Amino acid sequence: MPELTKVLIDIVTASWSVLLDAAPWVLFGFLVAGLVKAFVPEKLVAAHLGRGFSSIVKASAIGVPIPLCSCGVIPAAAGLKKQGAGKGAVSSFLVSTPETGIDSIAISYALLDPLMTLIRPVAAFATAIATGIAVTFTEKAESAAEPLSDGAPPDSCCSCGCGHKSVEKPGVLQKIRSGLSFAFGELLGDVGVWLLVGVLIAGFISVFVSGQFVERYLSNDLLTMIMMLAISVPMYVCATSSTPIVAALALKGISPGAALVFLLAGPATNAASLPVISKLLGKKGTVAYLVVIVLMSLLFGILVNYLYAWFGLDTKNWVSHGTREEGGAVAIVSAMALIVLIMRARFEAWRSVREH
Repeated sequence: MPELTKVLIDIVTASWSVLLDAAPWVLFGFLVAGLVKAFVPEKLVAAHLGRGFSSIVKASAIGVPIPLCSCGVIPAAAGLKKQGAGKGAVSSFLVSTPETGIDSIAISYALLDPLMTLIRPVAAFATAIATGIAVTFTEKAESAAEPLSDGAPPDSCCSCGCGHKSVEKPGVLQKIRSGLSFAFGELLGDVGVWLLVGVLIAGFISVFVSGQFVERYLSNDLLTMIMMLAISVPMYVCATSSTPIVAALALKGISPGAALVFLLAGPATNAASLPVISKLLGKKGTVAYLVVIVLMSLLFGILVNYLYAWFGLDTKNWVSHGTREEGGAVAIVSAMALIVLIMRARFEAWRSVREH
């Protein structure tokens, strides 16, 4: 019994640690979603991030510099989908945004090397495009079965869908209030509980997957890449925090290819975000999302090892040393605030259902 209690405490502690890492970026992601809702016209989103190859490329390019983790990008992507973005564009945004960003590019240059700093965003961009194309094919199969329940009819000008002209245009402050109300109300109510369930699953995985398990298989590059995939796909890790981890592993002899696999697959996939991604993309879309990320990560991992060898670079000693910073008061306050906001959003949703 004491043994079981210790395991449960370890799982809760690990889940709390994941939430501490994610909470500030999740809150920022909801803020971005609210501002997008407030200031980006729905027709503009539908025109540029609707259907087609160009929308996938645009979504991939937009996501590359934005510093959001795989949990923080969820609310922003959910907001885009509610505003008319196609599943292909949404999935591309979901891949390119967490896999790289201005902050992770800077830390890559500091802890890794110039070549990896360049390859990382390029690989993220290409992976995002490939994922978007694959998800688009699943969208065609599922679209006929999905009811058109998100929002008003396309030709309506007001929330009642009557087609009358809308009232006077809202001011800036009113737009901001409306956008934040949407982000921390309806959107958080849709996403929050799934996010907490995923965080708990991620904590469970963190307890039972040890770093020593990986270190035993560092001699074979391809096997190491597969092991990186097996661990990074379910584990929560953002683009910035994954860089020091990779740097530490590289000092033990991990190849740049295996490192890139972790840098690509880790931030784009984790147990905390997959339940929500499944709601956004559907089951078939989520399967395509995971399969393409896995295949593209392996492909770029193999190509990078060949590229380093072609340039005559050492694949066993290719990084500088660095340290990892831990979260503090901001992370704790953000985690507590996120839990309170999720509970509030769910209560409001429950009360709304009761009243109707």
